[in-house]
Amino acid sequence: MVQLWQIYVIGAAAMAIVGLYCVASTRNLIRTVIGIEIITAAVNLNFIAFGSKAGQVDSLAQSIVFTSIVIGASLTAVALSIVMNVYRHYGTLDLRKLSRLRW
Repeated sequence: MVQLWQIYVIGAAAMAIVGLYCVASTRNLIRTVIGIEIITAAVNLNFIAFGSKAGQVDSLAQSIVFTSIVIGASLTAVALSIVMNVYRHYGTLDLRKLSRLRW
């Protein structure tokens, strides 16, 4: 019989695969940031799934996920501000064109 935490782990694995595909296949900076956020959500779901026992979630797992959400939100804000500055300076969000730029 499949338990509830196993379903969560399978869903988190699917989310991680979608996030990795988004990061690896797209050349747009905004889509790359979104892919990283999907991977972060998958990791948080794994923490909650492995921290749950008998229908209750461990407080340590909750605190780790809460801390991860706070750090992820600040990281996303910084990443999007960098994306905005890159677009203002270079006029494009394509990673291929930006990778050709050298010092």
